[in-house]
Amino acid sequence: MSLLPEQRRRSALALLIAFHILIIIASNYLVQLPITLFGWHTTWGAFSFPFIFLATDLTVRLLGKGPARQVIARVMLPALLASYVVSVLFQEGAFHGIAALGQFNEFVLRISVASFLAYVLGQFLDIQVFDRLRRLPQWWIAPTLSTIVGNLLDTFAFFSVAFWRSSNAFMAEHWVEIATVDYGVKLAVSLMLFVPLYGLLLNAILRLLAGRARVAA
Repeated sequence: MSLLPEQRRRSALALLIAFHILIIIASNYLVQLPITLFGWHTTWGAFSFPFIFLATDLTVRLLGKGPARQVIARVMLPALLASYVVSVLFQEGAFHGIAALGQFNEFVLRISVASFLAYVLGQFLDIQVFDRLRRLPQWWIAPTLSTIVGNLLDTFAFFSVAFWRSSNAFMAEHWVEIATVDYGVKLAVSLMLFVPLYGLLLNAILRLLAGRARVAA
């Protein structure tokens, strides 16, 4: 059941679709940039992708499970194509020019396909878990548990498909370590920042809707 009127529901869905595509493109670019965090290998993508789970959980809470699945279905293919194009143009942080699009890039294609698979699996699991728990009186349980399991599946599905026996020797050697640290970073960022942010945004949206309902009455 949606908490938003029909006109605002359509606008919200359009914004969510655009937001998901933007975050996926950014994360697929940033995952090519490894960093060392407290002596462990990870990538900058660990800091951007948790935004997806925040947006998905708010979608399920405000619009319902069905519209959240619609967002995922509409995002998958555009995000796959856009991620490949952007990642080819800016592979490993350097601009390679438009001519790079004329050459087949297996490394980037694997990242894009891995992102596609991980996004679909992780988001649908997140939606399913969140929807089962969202009626609990403790608001934080649903986003916390859905984030834990959704990120786990998303992270290891992505890194195994993208970098197992990859042409990038560093990523092929360290992908298990990077995936584990990446998952830890995502959880830390999500639980310390995005779950509280989810609570703040949800309360703000519900207050706004309640105020408009009183005005309309």
